[in-house]
Amino acid sequence: MSKFDGRKLTHEELTQLRKRSVAAVQDGVSPEIVAQSAKVSRASIYNWLALYRGGGWSALDASKRGGRPRKLNGKVMKWIYDTVTMKQPEQFKFPFALWTSKMLLKLIKDKFGIKLSKSSICRLLNQLGLSSQRPLWRAHQQDKDKVKSWINQEFPAISARAKKENAEVWFSDEAGVKSDSHSGKTWAKRGQTPVVKTTGARFGLNLISAVNRRGELRFMCINGRMNAGIFIDFLKRLIGGTERKVFLVVDGHPCHKAKKVKNFVEENHEQIELFFQPPYSPELNADEHVWNDLKNNCIGRKVITGPDMMKSAVLSFMRFLQKKPARVAAYFHAPELRYTLA
Repeated sequence: MSKFDGRKLTHEELTQLRKRSVAAVQDGVSPEIVAQSAKVSRASIYNWLALYRGGGWSALDASKRGGRPRKLNGKVMKWIYDTVTMKQPEQFKFPFALWTSKMLLKLIKDKFGIKLSKSSICRLLNQLGLSSQRPLWRAHQQDKDKVKSWINQEFPAISARAKKENAEVWFSDEAGVKSDSHSGKTWAKRGQTPVVKTTGARFGLNLISAVNRRGELRFMCINGRMNAGIFIDFLKRLIGGTERKVFLVVDGHPCHKAKKVKNFVEENHEQIELFFQPPYSPELNADEHVWNDLKNNCIGRKVITGPDMMKSAVLSFMRFLQKKPARVAAYFHAPELRYTLA
């Protein structure tokens, strides 16, 4: 294969290549991937981005030369992109864990002596294909090596065994819902924060559930706190309602590892086995999405006036989910859970 040589392109072809590349980055494609696709260096991509920032689409015209020196060149653009996507504010001795426009303005001024406005830095980040998003939080205690091992080795082995032994893999978790939880937005007059009146009393309800990739859901309400006895009761219900052996994935909650539970599982080893996901990794458990769905689309959008009303609302929504296997199965297609589909 002959090596690509941009010098052999006509001005029109090079102009179109520049525009396609800049547009791809602005759509969120990594500059590195764009560079590979266009068969140019990453430096070229950032230089084109700098040209666009300085003069818009017309500045990408390959027939143009010279012009006013750009405040931000390709080297600075690359540094900004790499800093936001690959580094954390703590590395620059900021006390806040999330990147803000003020932080970046200070860094750019300190490092390059370039002063930008807030609107300018926000526009720049958008031009680099970056956007302001709500982050996913992970426990700092999480062991990345254990997570990697779970995804690439342990769970594939569990899945292979399940297939060989005609067992079915389920994911289980416990959660509590509160009367004062809320989610979503509502319309109101501009400048006036809306107020939704609800009860001042606080109460909650604890539950345990399990889901599988076919979209089946089992759940049980809990009176009081979770313990080994309650967990065993749930396991009895789970294996009693399924014909195939259950491979149940759970977290490291003490009640899951209690001696009573271990004895129960050993006594019923032909019907159930427990497998423990890595510590501090709730995102690896599909059952977490049951609670997100319940809180965001049920409890968080209702005015709950008492414990009985809460229990009724929760039971109604959970039974609704049981009748919607496609909705439950869709939980497994979340980016962090696609490893379960292999």
